[in-house]
Amino acid sequence: MKNKYDYGNKKSFFEGWYFKHQIQDKSIAFIPGVNISKDGTEYAFIQIITDEESYNVNYDFRDFSISKDKLTIKIKDSIFSTKGLILNIRNKDINIKGRLIYSDITPIRGDIMGPFAYFPFMECFHGVLSMKHRVSGSIVVNSKELIFNNGIGYIEKDWGRSFPKRYLWLQCNDYSTEETSIMVSIADIPFLGFEFKGCIAVVYYKGKEYRLATYNGVKLISYDEKGLIIKRGIYRLEVKIKEVSPQSLLAPNGGEMIRTIYENISCKANFKFYKNEEKIFDLDSDKASFECVNS
Repeated sequence: MKNKYDYGNKKSFFEGWYFKHQIQDKSIAFIPGVNISKDGTEYAFIQIITDEESYNVNYDFRDFSISKDKLTIKIKDSIFSTKGLILNIRNKDINIKGRLIYSDITPIRGDIMGPFAYFPFMECFHGVLSMKHRVSGSIVVNSKELIFNNGIGYIEKDWGRSFPKRYLWLQCNDYSTEETSIMVSIADIPFLGFEFKGCIAVVYYKGKEYRLATYNGVKLISYDEKGLIIKRGIYRLEVKIKEVSPQSLLAPNGGEMIRTIYENISCKANFKFYKNEEKIFDLDSDKASFECVNS
């Protein structure tokens, strides 16, 4: 496992991972990460978001370590990896203990950032580690047990200096009729002195991956707090957000977790995907995760 010195002399830097889990009518996500402010102050954190509440637990940076391949993160007594989680989180507001095991991890082809992954000056980088996987085990959250028997999960990560000022993000892999996974991020991207609207999106359906991104010619037809329409060639994705229930989270600004955003970990949404005008699927979910940040 690496120690803090592997981040060198980085300042105004953050790195965080997003582990989401859903079973029946329950959802919970864990966001372990680290921050290094512009004055060099370092600390680690774990954020927790549920259907009803959100929590932030800070740790000494010395409590953080990471494997060489960055697929195993340890913060004090908790471990996060693509194999599962071991959780021992406690402060005055939250007490979580348990273990979750992952199987059937589904990575995407290549890097979701495409050629932009090779520009070191990007404000924020994004990675998708698993579009969907099975979750088993149990955790106790403030004396309430969550049992995951054939639950479903998702893993992504972000790193850089700051989240974009304006962006939309959604992810869903819990549908009643089809095993489908969707992730979309649209953001205002500063780049070499100007700004453009960038999009990265993956639709994973029946074992096939469809990529709709700025670097392969996606067109942004519309997007706002009510949903989006994006199109690449003969493919079109339409999403309508029907019902939201947001929880507050902290987000990085210049490497410091000082910005408040709001995420809906389980909102109602409809997803339609077309090839030309032929509908590939029309799916509803009560467990879409959604953020729409305008400033």
